[in-house]
Amino acid sequence: MTAVPRSVWAYIRRAPGTFIWLAILLATTVVGRHLAPDLLTDVLGNRSTNLHHLAEDPIRVLITSAFWLAGGGWITYFVVYNVFHVPAERWLGTIRWLVVVVIAHVGATYISEGVLYWAIQHGRAPESAVDTLDYGVSYALAGVVAVLTYRIAPPWRYVYLAGVLVFYAVPLLGGVTFTDVGHLTAALLGLACYPLVRARPEVWDPIAAVRAADRRIRRRG
Repeated sequence: MTAVPRSVWAYIRRAPGTFIWLAILLATTVVGRHLAPDLLTDVLGNRSTNLHHLAEDPIRVLITSAFWLAGGGWITYFVVYNVFHVPAERWLGTIRWLVVVVIAHVGATYISEGVLYWAIQHGRAPESAVDTLDYGVSYALAGVVAVLTYRIAPPWRYVYLAGVLVFYAVPLLGGVTFTDVGHLTAALLGLACYPLVRARPEVWDPIAAVRAADRRIRRRG
């Protein structure tokens, strides 16, 4: 094994959960591109965490819904997963990282669908909304993005936290949708996972990282 493949493999095996997930997402993305539009709609509808399926078969759809992308290309998610999921999994360990993912995905799904149910009951959404399409990885991503707040050293931690809250809260100002509620909920659930990160005290200081990189460059020069 040459140096480059060896280093790539070393990089991947430090975050196995993230890269297994990306591999599955790549496979479903390829399958989705080869399905007829009507058939793809049926496939996604069968994996949707809508009110109908959450009432009848919640475990199945909560799992299968997280293996399909709801907008954006796979390459985009590959980059985003490397920016957020990879450092989170390395920092927390695969088990704790997976717990954060599940809490954010499941918790945000139920709360957002609960909001939708309330809207239906009060005439603010049509009855047909019980079968709306709801799938994808964005709730889990929001939870992981938020939990990384605790990975960053103060005072940069608070700048990052403000950015996370603004990013997920601003869409609610333009008209509330159940997915917008879900994203903000997932971020808050990620922040609520602090008990999982207390055993991971090491923090990342961006200024110290830049200085360390500069020293390495100077030594090589």
